[in-house]
Amino acid sequence: MRWADIGDEVCSVSRSLSVVGDKWTLLIIRSAFLGTRRFSDFQSEIGMTRHRLSDRLNKLVEEQVFDKVEYQNNPVRYEYRLSERGKELYPIIISLVKWGDKWLAGEDGKPMEYIHNTCGNKVMPTLTCPACTEEINPRDMTVLPGPAIKAAISK
Repeated sequence: MRWADIGDEVCSVSRSLSVVGDKWTLLIIRSAFLGTRRFSDFQSEIGMTRHRLSDRLNKLVEEQVFDKVEYQNNPVRYEYRLSERGKELYPIIISLVKWGDKWLAGEDGKPMEYIHNTCGNKVMPTLTCPACTEEINPRDMTVLPGPAIKAAISK
């Protein structure tokens, strides 16, 4: 399979990777969650070339991960704000943070701490079952074919 065709797979992971599956895109999304909105700020924080950053931002707007909002009209300039679709990537970013903090943190420890604004406590969010609130563990899950897989098999 070619990378350009990965979004055509009957697989949610493949389809998601077709949108956010390169290192630059995830760094852009990380920066957006940290409050970055303007092209020049993304560029200085991440160190990408203008062309590559423009390409990735345009794709994220096209895929409705970002909303492109004009903030100045002479000359025209835009901000890139996470859309509702984009905000739903937060658990993915936090899962990468949790993994990186556990397995890749250096001698100085975690690079960032996360404070839950409602209660003021330092937290590391976890994936939990919405029914029983138990933390989700891959050994405790069963995966079954969904309607899209069943449809693909029956074709």
